[in-house]
Amino acid sequence: MLSLSSGGYTARIAPDAGGTIAALEWRGPDGRTHPLLHAPAGLAPQTETPNKFGAWAMLPFANRAFDSLVDDGHTRFTVPPNNPAGTIHGFGWQSAWQVERQDSGHTVLAHRRTAGPDPYRYLARQEILLDASGMTVALSLTNEANQALPFGMGLHPWFPCAADTRLTTTATGALIFGDQFRATGTQAFADGGPYADGPAFATGAESAWSFLGWDGIARIETPSTGLAITITASESLRCPVVWAPAGADFLCVEPQSHAAGAPSERIVREASPLARLQPGETLEGWVRIAAEAI
Repeated sequence: MLSLSSGGYTARIAPDAGGTIAALEWRGPDGRTHPLLHAPAGLAPQTETPNKFGAWAMLPFANRAFDSLVDDGHTRFTVPPNNPAGTIHGFGWQSAWQVERQDSGHTVLAHRRTAGPDPYRYLARQEILLDASGMTVALSLTNEANQALPFGMGLHPWFPCAADTRLTTTATGALIFGDQFRATGTQAFADGGPYADGPAFATGAESAWSFLGWDGIARIETPSTGLAITITASESLRCPVVWAPAGADFLCVEPQSHAAGAPSERIVREASPLARLQPGETLEGWVRIAAEAI
């Protein structure tokens, strides 16, 4: 496990278990230490099922490829299944990442896929930087196959959630989900969407959204802990998924390069396609997580 520290922020990272950021904490002005990522005591990063804590990279596509199908209208193939519905979150979270660089507040991890039953061959890098104002995770994904292929990526952070937690973020639209999060269409918002006014997040029902036209900023406020967390993302990662099951003590705000189901679903890729990378071409993006006292 790697440990990083800078400017009041500390992080623990597990390169061998999906390059997972297993914990991120912040020491506030009053000296209290706040967990910024959901990190239940006694749980360790693993690669059998997606870790429901910390933060980890999704690539070479984010969210679901139903029936393990990848089809961007030009190239069609299947990938190994890792979920009852098909393939979820790509391969990075189940892979060992190599440490290319490390110092007190900064590390660079790399994951290369050179074999498999599908055509995906790529080099992924995850650069994690702590400074006095937060943590930045910069992702890059380079197509190392000998053909153009559809790629996508994202970051999957899990944030603490209490009864008084409020989420504020705006978007111009979202997918309409049917069974098993399979999209049946899209909808437009005239008012910024369901979290534009910062409602209480824990409603007792499942929350599941794949947003379109996101402005790149989300804010999570929990008055009972005196903490606010702001998530910002690059222009390339403006299709976030917001999700939590009913009664959960966490919420997910997942900046992605494409909407949920885009790898396999025509109706989604028409609204939010994967990036078709030529050999040697790179997709890049970043996510920043910052804390403040309220």
